[in-house]
Amino acid sequence: MDDHKLFSRGLALLLPPVSEDRVRVVGTTDDASAAAALVRSTGADLALVDLHMPPPGGIRAIAAIRRAAPVARVVALSGQADEDTALEALHAGAEAFLPKTSDPELLVPPLLAVLDGWAVVPSGLLRRLLGDAAPREDRGISGRLSADERRLWRMVAAGQSTVDIATELHVSERTAKRLVAGLLRQLRVSTRTEAAALAGRVGLDRGEDGRRAAGSS
Repeated sequence: MDDHKLFSRGLALLLPPVSEDRVRVVGTTDDASAAAALVRSTGADLALVDLHMPPPGGIRAIAAIRRAAPVARVVALSGQADEDTALEALHAGAEAFLPKTSDPELLVPPLLAVLDGWAVVPSGLLRRLLGDAAPREDRGISGRLSADERRLWRMVAAGQSTVDIATELHVSERTAKRLVAGLLRQLRVSTRTEAAALAGRVGLDRGEDGRRAAGSS
């Protein structure tokens, strides 16, 4: 389902050979309102939907497909790096979100994975999903820490040793151990592994100071 006919025709021609005939296009439409009927009439296993189609648009097309053909799997495509729209697509019922700029060769493995029951999303979007799913108490922890404490937390989450932390912070190993112990108490966890898992849940690496640290390393 795509209003760019060149793109849909290209997929129809290229997907069969690059997938060794495991994937083939059984129907196309440039009308989002016709998407659900097309999936139902063709008995398609998988529907690829461009999110930025003209009204009623890709999101509503996905919701309509879910109602009309609950067994069909839906992959949302977009040529724009818009995480909010991608999240809307997932909430509407898509099992995957893929960049529209992908080469046909790169599309085949995730399409087959979706057919096998997997959900496929880019890593950045996955981190956001995990962060949004974190309990409110967890999400508030980062805001209670200072910039230096959040920096230390990222080091712990990255698996840096006490020696590495001491070297980067220009302190003694004894001081580094004390700082890490204090951080664990603030996070209310017992081990570095638990601290790393918590960092993943709250999306610590997406913070503004995290971007600055990454840019200066």
